Amino acid sequence: MDSHAENTKRIAKNTLMLYVRMLFSMLVSLYTSRVVLNTLGVEDYGIYNVVGGFVAMFSLISNSLSASVSRFLTFELGRGDMERLKETFSTSLMIHLALAGIVFLLAESIGIWFLNTQMTIPEERLYAANWVFQASVISFMFGLFSVPYNASITSHERMSTFAYIGILEVVLRLLIVLFIAYVPLGYDKLIAYSLLLVMVSMLLQCIYLWYCRKHFEECRFKLHFNKSFWKEMSSFAGWNFIGATSGLLKDQGVNLLLNLFLGPVVNAARGISVSVNTAVSGFAGNFMSAINPQITKSYASGDRVYMFSLVERGARFSFYIILLFALPVIFETDFILTLWLKHYPAHTVNFVRLILFLSLCEVLSNTLITLQLATGKIRNYQLAVGGMQLMNFPVSYICLKVGLPPESTLIAAILISLSCLCLRLVFLRSMVGLSVRRYLRNVCCNVGFVLVVASILPSLLYLNLQDGWGRFLMVVAVSLACVGLTVYFIGCNARERRFILDKALLIKTKLIG
Repeated sequence: MDSHAENTKRIAKNTLMLYVRMLFSMLVSLYTSRVVLNTLGVEDYGIYNVVGGFVAMFSLISNSLSASVSRFLTFELGRGDMERLKETFSTSLMIHLALAGIVFLLAESIGIWFLNTQMTIPEERLYAANWVFQASVISFMFGLFSVPYNASITSHERMSTFAYIGILEVVLRLLIVLFIAYVPLGYDKLIAYSLLLVMVSMLLQCIYLWYCRKHFEECRFKLHFNKSFWKEMSSFAGWNFIGATSGLLKDQGVNLLLNLFLGPVVNAARGISVSVNTAVSGFAGNFMSAINPQITKSYASGDRVYMFSLVERGARFSFYIILLFALPVIFETDFILTLWLKHYPAHTVNFVRLILFLSLCEVLSNTLITLQLATGKIRNYQLAVGGMQLMNFPVSYICLKVGLPPESTLIAAILISLSCLCLRLVFLRSMVGLSVRRYLRNVCCNVGFVLVVASILPSLLYLNLQDGWGRFLMVVAVSLACVGLTVYFIGCNARERRFILDKALLIKTKLIG
């Protein structure tokens, strides 16, 4: 029990550190997103969004291996095997160096052809789009190389490092935005923006590398080849490849479809909605970054009771965190966008609302995904769940082909996300003994009831008050109060309420004292 209490304190501390970074990042992003949109214009903003996203599709191999590296490093830390940990790091680094060359060849052949012959980009901006593409490729190459180092930081739960370096990244990005907006030199602002972002990316990856080599014993490259270990990691990454592919096709693949059918202006609207969603869901993401290593370590040590507790509690509280910030945004989307950007493309309001609903659905699966990866047995799981998630791309294509509005792609994503949640529960029941009935009762029914109750009063205010500052302030204040009270009295059990009350009293004592 003492170790569980210590783990809980570590999760709380790591979450707090990541929240400090998140709050700072969100405040700066609210300003920089508006400046970038106004400086580049809707068309160039859409080009940057879709071209950069296209390059991200090449990272599907990197994403699958990143999950593999994090899982293996955290698992070995949970078992306390330092020699195995060193071997894991060196093996993963060699794999990523090899893949960097492969992805570079794919990007410079297939990528260049697709960009210049298939995408909907005005001819006069094609030159700039190619610069954006090359800058994105370079940024991706550095990111691919640094995956094992970043995974080491996560596995060791050094979230303060991510917080400090994240704050540095936000400051540097702010300086870039100010430069392109206010320095009156004769340059293409889209090209300058993409190149400066590459320089920041390279600098940050060098900092991560230096930190890991200084603080973690296993982060020393040693050339060796263990056939069985290579096979184990490659098999895990190969099956996880399906899930990574489906996730990227759901996001960047659909973004490409929107470009092919409707052009860069719709990409700009989707890009704005993604920025809003990133700011809102980032709070839950930080919480998950702190709790995920504990799920893997508890599985490695065989502590199933604590593991299931973390899975359920992590899913519920991630949902509550997103709901707290998403609910007022969903009601007052138009007012917030007008206040933030003044002018924005068509479809943006609907995109924002739907993508926030999608995040609320997907967050219920996050801890289940972590638990599934911890088992290392993912072949059948990825064939079923990854195959279901892959349906986002063809279904979105059909929706756009028959003339449905672009919002239909997100509605399809929501329905598929709920189907994937059901499949994950079925697989984990047979693999680790997860109780589906308990999860549905303690998590899904719980958060659904909280969502309905918390939305009643803000809905009445939104429908009966006139648009303006008065309604906006009332809806935001009432939404926050309703979510907070509903979560406390309905969403939390007696033990969790006691914990929250004790922490609140402790904070009050410190402030008064």
